[in-house]
Amino acid sequence: MKEQIICAGAGGQGIVTMGKILAWAALKDEKFVTFIPSYGAEMRGGTANCSVIISEGEIASPSIETPSSLIIMNNASLNKFESRLAKNGLLIVNSSLLERKITRKDIRIIQIPATEIAEELGQIKMANMVALGAYIGKSKIIPLKKLEESLISAFPKVTKEILALNIKALRKGEEIGSSR
Repeated sequence: MKEQIICAGAGGQGIVTMGKILAWAALKDEKFVTFIPSYGAEMRGGTANCSVIISEGEIASPSIETPSSLIIMNNASLNKFESRLAKNGLLIVNSSLLERKITRKDIRIIQIPATEIAEELGQIKMANMVALGAYIGKSKIIPLKKLEESLISAFPKVTKEILALNIKALRKGEEIGSSR
């Protein structure tokens, strides 16, 4: 098993945080992992993406040319990365911010209104956790419990209320991803 994931969106959407949580969860699940963040010219509002590779065996290179999965949080990132996704790859896309139809027919697609769900849960900044949960729900690459443990490790100083909201967002996304 080797999963190559690119997470992409705008700066300020928690893209790199999403990748870090995924990478830490994979480590907690005793997998081999690489994680490479990439920022645009501006932090908030510019482009951001990260690459995560999760494998049962050693990883020769952290570079991803043809990802097996994409987690896309905005239209610009969809335009940039959609064509690179492997045939039969998994596309998780935040449909709240989608401005066009997805044209590929050779991939698996989950459109999830992550921003709207995060707003309903009480914090728009949790849209990244909704999308990550949907990815885990569909891919089953790592147990959800490992993601929750990673959140706790990653944000030791955050209030219990914010941590609980993020876990709720992960679980809601996982529920949707599992059902599609």
